[in-house]
Amino acid sequence: MVSVLPMRARGAVGRRGGATLVGPVDLTLDGTGTTVVLGPNGSGKTSLLRLLHGIARLSAGRIDWACPLAEARRRQTFVFQRPVMLRRSVLANVTYPLRLAGMARAEADARARAWIDRVGLAAATDRDATDLSGGEGQKLALARALVTDPALVFLDEPCASLDGRATREIEAILRDAAARGVRLVMSTHDMGQARRLADEAWFLRGGLLHEAGRADTFFAGPSTEAARAFLRGDIVD
Repeated sequence: MVSVLPMRARGAVGRRGGATLVGPVDLTLDGTGTTVVLGPNGSGKTSLLRLLHGIARLSAGRIDWACPLAEARRRQTFVFQRPVMLRRSVLANVTYPLRLAGMARAEADARARAWIDRVGLAAATDRDATDLSGGEGQKLALARALVTDPALVFLDEPCASLDGRATREIEAILRDAAARGVRLVMSTHDMGQARRLADEAWFLRGGLLHEAGRADTFFAGPSTEAARAFLRGDIVD
């Protein structure tokens, strides 16, 4: 089981082109399980994930990890809504981060093949990754993210545009990762998926974190009117 990677954000702000996309945000990420980030379109879900992971630059405030920053960066990864595939085989895509970290080829191949099988892509091991379907591509992205044994994985709507079968398969992979102690933080527009997977819920509106807490408490009765309207399916700006 991987170890937890605690993080605390204080007054964190992300801006682009003079516009504030998210923040100021105060939050703490620790423990185990899955955090689902919810909110209307344009609320800052993706921007928050990118800011916490370090893809987007922090414009104000601070983000502190319970370990040196270099170690924190090494022990986390990000799965994009539309993952970028190397124009190589499925196997080469999954071995890439291992080889980049200095792992010997034989060991990297063995570990990659195990993960490719684990996500259900064994039959596609030698196929060009760019030829995969949307669901297969997302499975590959998850294998590539999880093969390094990260403590924390950020996911930006990993099941967007996938059909029901592919969504079930992706969710099974995520449940397995969470059960092994990987901390997951994912945005989703799918309320059913949020209810199925979430241990914790964050609700964003206008780039601000309006609610954060246990998922069962949030879904049973959120504390803000905006969140209640969102859960009812009303239009929330």
